[in-house]
Amino acid sequence: MNITTETKDDATLLRFQEERLDAHNSQELKDYLVQLLENGAKALILDLSEVRFVDSSGLGALLSGYKNAGLRDSRFALAGLQTRVQSMFELTRLHKVFETHPSVEDALASLARGTPHDSKSD
Repeated sequence: MNITTETKDDATLLRFQEERLDAHNSQELKDYLVQLLENGAKALILDLSEVRFVDSSGLGALLSGYKNAGLRDSRFALAGLQTRVQSMFELTRLHKVFETHPSVEDALASLARGTPHDSKSD
């Protein structure tokens, strides 16, 4: 799994540098997210702008991260979803669950304002 991690404006930014989030790398992502949260991350922003395909295992890893973040009062946001990936979220109705942003910059701005983008009302 190819992920770079940096801290920006009190958020942990994960740049997922794979074209696919699927059964081959979803468990590793799930474990990595748990590790970051256990180490005290208060906000996770996943940059998925390079991801072109997500299967059910990938969605499960993201849901697991979202749930674990919620249990720790941490924010969990997705940024940069490509059209095909966004369609998968809409098809599965997960766009109503996740905080999503068109770009990392938008996600960071939302974090700075202290108000999550309410994708649930879109």
